[in-house]
Amino acid sequence: MKVAITGATGFVGSRLVQRLQGEGHTIVVLTRNTTFAQKVFPSQAFPNIEIVAYTPNASGSWQSVIASCDGVVNLAGEPIGEGRWTPERKQEILNSRKLGTQKIVEAIANANSKPSVLINASAIGYYGTSETATFDETSLSGNDFLAQVCQAWEAEARKVKDAGVRLVILRFGIVLGNGGALGKMIPPFKLFAGGPIGSGRQWFSWIHVDDLVNLILQALTKPEIEGVYNATAPNPVRMADLSQTMGQVMNRPSWLPVPAFAIEALLGDGAIVVLEGQQVIPKRTVQTGFEYKYPNLQSALTQILN
Repeated sequence: MKVAITGATGFVGSRLVQRLQGEGHTIVVLTRNTTFAQKVFPSQAFPNIEIVAYTPNASGSWQSVIASCDGVVNLAGEPIGEGRWTPERKQEILNSRKLGTQKIVEAIANANSKPSVLINASAIGYYGTSETATFDETSLSGNDFLAQVCQAWEAEARKVKDAGVRLVILRFGIVLGNGGALGKMIPPFKLFAGGPIGSGRQWFSWIHVDDLVNLILQALTKPEIEGVYNATAPNPVRMADLSQTMGQVMNRPSWLPVPAFAIEALLGDGAIVVLEGQQVIPKRTVQTGFEYKYPNLQSALTQILN
């Protein structure tokens, strides 16, 4: 296959590129920073890659490369958990997803030879937060900022169906691997200062990065996969359980809680991502017959941390 990917240099995207390269596929990396992309994917190690400069929120000549592709994976978006959510930052978070997806769909619609599938990232923030509710793919959306972002993001992606292209929307949980959210949680544990964030009661719906990459590959290659799927492991945990399991796997204490006010001081509104949560079940994902390599937190953390 020939696959175009946005967000390819990121935590999930780079793992996806490695897998596609390893399986002999051709990859078109759409990037704002070609110099950085060339460092991440040196041509000696990644001979099957074409690196193309693009402006995510503007039409341009970059859109023509979509025409020769079999599939498109749209992972681009400003990071949510970094820095305070000022009004400007919130606008960047929304625009990077809404306008970025709009321009990808525009490119697909204008292509003479269209890709057969668009795989578009979304997030479990779609459902809003709750300590008591359980959400699956049929659940209604929430009404907080992240839920509104996800609604706008998915609405733009759905327009690709007007071009007769199969659409798969994957609502990502918190992705665990070497980097990402877990990378920020490991250092305190190494210093014997690890513990739950906030109350510890909030739900933590997660997925191992390798399972997420496998899920994306399944969506690329199986024409019967269509619509919305939760990209989460089937066993979400509460934050206190995450902390306890990390402590066990790393052989470190896990009793020192990080108070909510400290996270709020650091992240502002963005603290909602870690201080509140949602229990998300991948009902449709499991129904496809998808086999998780890491269905339980213990196995996932053991693989990552050891």
